[in-house]
Amino acid sequence: SRRVGSLSRPSPPATVSQVTVRDALNQALDEELERDERVFLLGEEVAQYDGAYKISRGLWKKYGDKRIIDTPISEMGFAGIAVGAAMAGLRPVCEFMTFNFSMQAIDQVINSAAKTCYMSAGLISVPVVFRGPNGTSAGVAAQHSQCFAAWYGHCPGLKVVSPWSSEDAKGLLKASIRDDNPVVVLENELLYGVPFEMSEQAQSKEFVIPIGKAKIERPGTHVTLVAHSRPVGHCIEAAAVLSKEGVECEVINLRTIRPIDIETVEASVVKTNHLVTVEGGWPQFGVGAEICARIMEGPAFNYLDAPAVRVTGADVPMPYAKILEDNSIPQVKDIVFAVKKALNI
Repeated sequence: SRRVGSLSRPSPPATVSQVTVRDALNQALDEELERDERVFLLGEEVAQYDGAYKISRGLWKKYGDKRIIDTPISEMGFAGIAVGAAMAGLRPVCEFMTFNFSMQAIDQVINSAAKTCYMSAGLISVPVVFRGPNGTSAGVAAQHSQCFAAWYGHCPGLKVVSPWSSEDAKGLLKASIRDDNPVVVLENELLYGVPFEMSEQAQSKEFVIPIGKAKIERPGTHVTLVAHSRPVGHCIEAAAVLSKEGVECEVINLRTIRPIDIETVEASVVKTNHLVTVEGGWPQFGVGAEICARIMEGPAFNYLDAPAVRVTGADVPMPYAKILEDNSIPQVKDIVFAVKKALNI
């Protein structure tokens, strides 16, 4: 910067805007469609209706029928079309209206997309993105409220991301579209309308978050909280409550389920000596179970001063009644209780 006498002129502050997760995803799709003509979006109601959750708002008018394609209500069919198009050199983004409906297409996702690169000895890449709302919604009962992070995270050949903030949503979706492997992007319906601060850099066209790297959302010294998607916000709220009682939580936003960034979790556990995992999915064979196992098997285990604690959804199909639903998914009070249990206070 130019010097005036001995004083340097301060650089202007970076502009920060409030952007909803919905708009961040729309921005990412728009920028990638514009950047690469091989990218196209297909799914139910994504075109003329602007998407069931308005993620694709305005894209059909801008890019037309060739790039934004409405499909019949047939997940197995249009997921298969997306996989075939990816094998033939295009870069499809396949939207499931909810990931609960991806079970109709799970054969295409796992057997066709995930395994082809390996089974073709690397000759055929499948650069397809499967995206849509995942996890607990509100008042839609068991067939529309389950988390598929552990399901898809279980399968080699896939990459799986689970964004929380608007910055996560934009950066991870752009990285997923540019990746040469099949990527599952697990968004959250209840976050779509939530605004987050986004820096000028995060809103630039070249902003990408690398797949496989977690983010420390809040540094702390007493206990490590690890979460992904909406529970990250609950962890930050719980950390604020516990801070008033003198407990400083380090909150890690996983961002990616596969490959999982266990190194960031290990480094945090070495510092805090305590671990609590938080997720909206079921307990058995869950994301938290995997993190606990990896910590136990690795070098950070020797630094734990107490057993790791998991906070998960209840081991039941999601009830419809609101009071039962609230008791089936992790709340801030559950995280606070788990932290106190881990710290024996």
